[in-house]
Amino acid sequence: MSGFVIWVVFRLRPGTRDRFLELVSQNATTSVRDEPGCSRFDVAVPRDGDADVVVLYEIYDSADAFQAHLQTAHFKAFDAATAAMVEDKRIEQYNLTHIG
Repeated sequence: MSGFVIWVVFRLRPGTRDRFLELVSQNATTSVRDEPGCSRFDVAVPRDGDADVVVLYEIYDSADAFQAHLQTAHFKAFDAATAAMVEDKRIEQYNLTHIG
């Protein structure tokens, strides 16, 4: 399997994680369900209890499929709704070489 992987680390403003998790979970579900180029969208939080960090792991068929994701109404709504909650966001891109 090949793919285009997006890894996003959010640093949230204190006290916003619960609402952020609701919104990002909706975005993740909609992405996998409605976007043919999105095969995986996981949302994770640190085991150490850092309440201000949320990590996303997304797999798309291609970089173009990810760009299409960024143009969807559900992503734009999520991005607008969470903008004030996000203190910092780091996005990394990878090529998937093996899934096991």
